[in-house]
Amino acid sequence: MKIIMLGAPGAGKGTQAKQIAQAYDIPHISTGDIFRANIKEGTELGKKAQEYMDKGLLVPDELVCDLVVDRIHKDDCEKGYILDGFPRTIPQANALDEALAKDGEKIEYAIDIEVPDENIINRMSGRRSCKDCGAIFHVQYNPPKKENCCDVCGGELVLRDDDKAETVKKRLDVYHEQTAPLIAHYKEAGSLHEIDGTQDIKVVFEEIKSILG
Repeated sequence: MKIIMLGAPGAGKGTQAKQIAQAYDIPHISTGDIFRANIKEGTELGKKAQEYMDKGLLVPDELVCDLVVDRIHKDDCEKGYILDGFPRTIPQANALDEALAKDGEKIEYAIDIEVPDENIINRMSGRRSCKDCGAIFHVQYNPPKKENCCDVCGGELVLRDDDKAETVKKRLDVYHEQTAPLIAHYKEAGSLHEIDGTQDIKVVFEEIKSILG
């Protein structure tokens, strides 16, 4: 069961990926986790990635793909895996397709969680994070009992820079330019499944399960 998660930042794909991983006992793999693990272990690929990151440069597609392919060949991926955050671009998707084809494999499910931009901006700009313990609330959907005060530890709640409306809009622009074309790519490959991400989290997960079987 080889799955990739598609959808704009804030669409909820990370939340769904964690639930899929737990339900089907397969690893949830993000590129950030792969980078950190390889750098920590001092692997050759990790050292190469670190060189680019130290210079403030983006890690090249070829190297990112090598890191991902190395990860999905680990023993815990025998039953499958979920890729979250990769591929982000058509060149990355092509590189992944080619690498998998060498082993006679392919991405079986590309799950696209569709949420309109205005919903995402509302979701993310309404988030409030605790400065002390990191707990997350939402002014509309999950407000704290006391305004700007964390229910967990009593710390101050703040709007993170990443969640500000103007930042979210910029991230969405990048997504539409670079990542949205992947939808057509996987549709052509016959592996795309689109889901309405504006529904309740549980309903979205039930739809995903009906696709995966």
